[in-house]
Amino acid sequence: MKTRISSLLVGSCLLLSSVSAMSADMMVRMRAINVMPDESGTPSIIGGDVNLNNDSVPEIDFSYFFNKNFAMELILATTTHKASASNTALNNLDLGDVSLLPPTLTAQYHHEFGKFKPYLGAGLNYTIFYGADSGVAKSVTYDNSLGYALQVGGDYEIAENTYINFDIKKLYLSTDVHVSTYANGSVDAEVDIDPVIVGLGLGYRF
Repeated sequence: MKTRISSLLVGSCLLLSSVSAMSADMMVRMRAINVMPDESGTPSIIGGDVNLNNDSVPEIDFSYFFNKNFAMELILATTTHKASASNTALNNLDLGDVSLLPPTLTAQYHHEFGKFKPYLGAGLNYTIFYGADSGVAKSVTYDNSLGYALQVGGDYEIAENTYINFDIKKLYLSTDVHVSTYANGSVDAEVDIDPVIVGLGLGYRF
């Protein structure tokens, strides 16, 4: 967790230095987010259900405003989830954990109600799976995947160019999971992860 926070802070400082000279077309936000997978999928041969736990992490995003209503937002965060299969023919199985890096780009429509500025967004995400630990299996691999995203949120100005932000996203992403056993067998599953992501944080507009 400390490593992820440090990496995001270093990255944010580097990117902030590159945009600090820009006009009020750029906004940077730092959020604390809770990622809640809405997973579904059935392992081949052994049946059962696939499970992924929730994770809470820091997130950073960068928005570029074309005008007061339309913007593009790039969202960066990485999470780690414990994976398991339950109610299988082999009982419950620990499949270790896996980290996800799902950079997400959304197009947004913003509206102004005084200091409150709600928005809606839609876009694409590309999820990279890394650092997989196989648990009781010999190995577990996950295929990277392209998906789409929906978003709703709002910024409330608390000082000049400074905002409190609340944001909810729904990512639609799937992956093919390949599990190799020590008995030289294999089990495959197509898993829909489809997380809901709730975030709260601060933003600054340059």
